[in-house]
Amino acid sequence: MLSYWPEFLTVALIHLLAVASPGPDFAVVLRQALTQNRRNALLTSVGVGLGILVHVTYSLLGIGLLIQQSILLFNILKVVGALYLTWIALQCLRSKPGNLNVEAAQGPHQSGAKAFRLGFLTNALNPKATLFFVALFSVVIDHATPVPVQAFYGIYMAVATGAWFCIVALFFTLPGIRRGFARFGHWVDRLMGGALLALAGRLAFSAATGTEAAE
Repeated sequence: MLSYWPEFLTVALIHLLAVASPGPDFAVVLRQALTQNRRNALLTSVGVGLGILVHVTYSLLGIGLLIQQSILLFNILKVVGALYLTWIALQCLRSKPGNLNVEAAQGPHQSGAKAFRLGFLTNALNPKATLFFVALFSVVIDHATPVPVQAFYGIYMAVATGAWFCIVALFFTLPGIRRGFARFGHWVDRLMGGALLALAGRLAFSAATGTEAAE
């Protein structure tokens, strides 16, 4: 196992850079942290982390490479991802003043299952994540690396992703932070909606034009 440490550290570094960059996962967790209670924000974060296992599983099975090489399959994934992001974005854009519940105990909240599902599907249906993991498992990780070791890499990335977004959720659910967003929280919500809608538009355009298809 010690012989795989250099490879693992490379995987960990690349994953750290990827997970820290803003994207749909961050936007969704941020919105949950500012509009839901801490429990739901954490459940969404855990959902994002477990969504990673979907990508890891099909990458280990070689299905990810098949999806990337099939223009039809990859474009279908893009369209599904775009539709899901659009659905989330429209909810954000409908945000009105007073929608932000500064006190976690006040106001209506999602069920735990819905909060978890939001994070899980946001990550699992993200075509960018598909590209990332296909590249990781086909270029960075040596084909000679045993499958159990590769699976360990995947589990690490799922745990690390969940932990990172749990930290984000905990920070933005601090009472002081939430109070800071009390007056203009709906604008943050709308901004997140606009960002998600732009991402959805890019995915839809990519599917329509065939850009970023497998090569």
